[in-house]
Amino acid sequence: MAKYTGPKAKICRRFGENIYGPAKYDRILGKRSYPAGQHGRNRRRKVSDYGVHLNAKQQLRYTYCLLEKQFKNYFVKADKMAGVTGDNLLIMLERRLDNTVYRLGFATTRMQARQFVNHGHFLVNGKKVDIPSFLCKPGDVIEVRPKSRGMSMIKEAIEATEASSAYSWLTVDKENMRGTFENMPPISDIPNTVDLRLIVEFYSK
Repeated sequence: MAKYTGPKAKICRRFGENIYGPAKYDRILGKRSYPAGQHGRNRRRKVSDYGVHLNAKQQLRYTYCLLEKQFKNYFVKADKMAGVTGDNLLIMLERRLDNTVYRLGFATTRMQARQFVNHGHFLVNGKKVDIPSFLCKPGDVIEVRPKSRGMSMIKEAIEATEASSAYSWLTVDKENMRGTFENMPPISDIPNTVDLRLIVEFYSK
């Protein structure tokens, strides 16, 4: 499947926020927090209403490392569900297996987590799942496959993160390389700086 392979620092500078996680992007933003390009530092052009809505959609899409078609499919599903569309969308994105692997601290970035899942390094409830878009549900146990527990990249990610999960809907056992998706993520507990209302309005126009 196609994926974004361009410079991630440029994306972070566009939004003025480290949406990918690694500290190197914080350092880049500390030096150059303005958009890339010849006129990035002095850009004073007023952003149109469409541009504001588009930027919100793009920021959330890039945060979860999705292509446009994938992201729109999630929105269509969220819009058909009961409840608030924007909240439904964010919760579905959080439930993705690659995102859950990242949140559990078994990968340093979502892109790395996606690669790990694609290569079959994780089990869900004892069965190998190599589909990053797999939606976790309450009670699911996600663990590193026994044959993959010696991988240096997974060990380094685990050592670099806290012993317990920072997210209320997840519990993690780092020693046994295992985590549990305890319940649906409460919308108030999901880290997010994007105005979800703008995304709903973008697709509703």
